[in-house]
Amino acid sequence: MDAIIPDRTRIAPAEEIEKHVAAEGDRESDPALALERERELEPVGRWQDELTVRGMVAALLIGFIYTVIVMKIALTTGLVPTLNVSAALLSFLALRGWTRLLDRFGIVSRPFTRQENTIVQTCGVACYTIAFAGGFGSTLLGLNKNTYELAGDSPGNGPGSYKEPGIGWMTAFLFSCSFGGLLTLIPLRQVLVVDYKLVYPSGTATAVLINGFHTTQGDKNSKKQIRGFLKYFGGSFLWSFFQWFYTGGDVCGFVQFPTFGLKAWKQTFFFDFSMTYVGAGMICPHIVNISTLLGAILSYGLLWPLISKNKGDWYPANEKESSMKSLYGYKVCLHMHRSDHGDGLYHFTKIITITFKGMYRQFSRKRVDNRVKDVDNTVSLEDLQRDEIFRKGHIPSWLAYTGYALLSAVAVVTTPIMFRQVKWYYVVIAYVVAPMLGFANSYGTGLTDINMGYNYGKIGLFVFAGWAGRDNGVVAGLVVGTCVKQLVLISADLMQDFKTSYLTQTSPRSMMVAQAVGTAMGCIVSPLTFMLFYKAFDIGNPDGTWKAPYALIYRNMAILGVEGFSVLPKYCLALSGGFFAFAALLSIARDVMPHRYRKYVPLPMAMAVPFLVGGSFAIDMCVGSLVVFVWNKINKKEAGFMVPAVASGLICGDGIWTFPSSILALAKIKPPICMNFTPAP
Repeated sequence: MDAIIPDRTRIAPAEEIEKHVAAEGDRESDPALALERERELEPVGRWQDELTVRGMVAALLIGFIYTVIVMKIALTTGLVPTLNVSAALLSFLALRGWTRLLDRFGIVSRPFTRQENTIVQTCGVACYTIAFAGGFGSTLLGLNKNTYELAGDSPGNGPGSYKEPGIGWMTAFLFSCSFGGLLTLIPLRQVLVVDYKLVYPSGTATAVLINGFHTTQGDKNSKKQIRGFLKYFGGSFLWSFFQWFYTGGDVCGFVQFPTFGLKAWKQTFFFDFSMTYVGAGMICPHIVNISTLLGAILSYGLLWPLISKNKGDWYPANEKESSMKSLYGYKVCLHMHRSDHGDGLYHFTKIITITFKGMYRQFSRKRVDNRVKDVDNTVSLEDLQRDEIFRKGHIPSWLAYTGYALLSAVAVVTTPIMFRQVKWYYVVIAYVVAPMLGFANSYGTGLTDINMGYNYGKIGLFVFAGWAGRDNGVVAGLVVGTCVKQLVLISADLMQDFKTSYLTQTSPRSMMVAQAVGTAMGCIVSPLTFMLFYKAFDIGNPDGTWKAPYALIYRNMAILGVEGFSVLPKYCLALSGGFFAFAALLSIARDVMPHRYRKYVPLPMAMAVPFLVGGSFAIDMCVGSLVVFVWNKINKKEAGFMVPAVASGLICGDGIWTFPSSILALAKIKPPICMNFTPAP
């Protein structure tokens, strides 16, 4: 899915934030910390000094690495974990390692500051965000001919309602709809970040992490982290290279190893030795990984075998396996009602309610001032300096409004040219509504850390698909839905980054430049990377490794928006209703139960992912969880700072191997051996 669980929900490390708060309280009594505080209060240089050539080169390298990784995940299972912490760590290790290398050769280099670290992390994340938010594994891929054919014959899936991927139109489309989100809320950044003091947990957690790097203890830990990252990066890369030699066929290699026997393997229950998902499992909370495994057991272990027994009765026996009228219709429906409709609708309603309550409380006050005050009721010096830096980085409102109007005009002209099914007034409506939705979403993200951009995109998909009708609905829904999602999602992400800049005393101007440069990088790097994979691998094959499950799901959602429920197989709505209620109950239980019990309640969003792609990746992620659990038992202190480095090494090593393997595939160099497994005679 081109979304993080749940729908790009970020899970902030609350313990890290608590440690940060505790440390702030200890500064006055500890002389070393007091000195550190004085150092932090030194004047900060010009905002232009935070933007360095080495920083931009590092950001491009990190953006490229994570674009390859995210693209691989989006085109295989679609479960993209939050990699911001990993990217922040890699940004720090890359530049810290570079400055130390120069020092060894006696070359004087400028100091590596937390402001530069923040800029590199922001730029790199903005680059790879386009890889999953741009729709390469969902909406844009859902436009291609293969997905059109897989969706089967139906009135909504009319002839000619497809467009093959191309570097040119993909790059142009991303440029036309990705930059608007950067400008919608710039005039309100002071209100959301400073005046209202919204938490933005992920932005705060990233700032805590970066501030922690640039301390004496962080500097000591970095040496171990660099060694650990390089060791596991090399090991993961070599392991992936070794596995390649045994994949000389369709169902070959360690990725098809029947760990629990052939019968379990047929139901997708096996360990496929994917270091990407083992590393992702080390980063994700245990409950996320366990939830995916429970979802795999429920779907591929129970539901699909039982429904398959009714083939010919509940659904036609001769129907395409990828058609909505076959077993796949049940998979899509139950997945959607478990995640998007059950859990997603509950959280959408909850966050909208919280947002409006919070806005009402803020607007009902004559003056908002939530700043931390000292005992004598004076504003703390650190807050004064942060506020001063944030105000100094003022970006004129007229510039934001003018830029947004120009970008809107460009999109209104270019989008109908690229897609004849999209009317110009669809784009106008999307750009008019986006700032209002973006503000509500950004406010809710600041309170809850849940970015609902994907949900707004799905609403847009259904609305515009139904409005455009049978002939144009599928393409119009996929395209304009993507545009709405990009505008709303990126504006909330920018506010998270402004919160990080506020806490690391980085100028908003340099952050804005970094975001714009990173987005431009992503609009170029992501289509190139996608087309490399698209040409090298069998993307979108439901029976292959590169399933890209969300491409077919989003296309079927558009068809559903055009045709209604008549396209669904027998008893599908009844089953969906049951799963909708079950998902909503689990979500409510997580909110109302005491914390000591709440943490054991599975996440419906995570449980829904294996309904489409099977259980092998869930087993990989649970192995990652097991590694972290054992490591914490053996040495909790070491695990605290080494787990992100080791996980990043595993993810990056395996992910980067995808790049040379795609080059080999394009050069028609095939692995020499096919290792597969058959029953004994």
